[in-house]
Amino acid sequence: MPSSQKKVIVSKFPLRLMPSVRKVAEDFSRKEGVSLNQFINVAVAEKLAHLQHEDWLARRPKPAGDSIAKVLQILDRPTRHAAEEEDKLPNDYVPLRRQKTAKR
Repeated sequence: MPSSQKKVIVSKFPLRLMPSVRKVAEDFSRKEGVSLNQFINVAVAEKLAHLQHEDWLARRPKPAGDSIAKVLQILDRPTRHAAEEEDKLPNDYVPLRRQKTAKR
């Protein structure tokens, strides 16, 4: 029966690291129990994910002021359930958005 799995083509890429960077990367890869190659792959993947997220944030539409006001009204609605003791706010707590409106 033929296998339907796709082969992943892995290309070789000569990477020059500063000796100090390589030493730290080797130490951490050893602590993680993975090869230096795997450690570098994961590190690059994490950095790319971060950059892609920043790019997405920069391109997405900004929320309109009226929709923010509607959301804050919804969040301010009382609930039928009392807050658990560890979730209660101090009695003198004033939300930041109320501090801003009080100053106007």
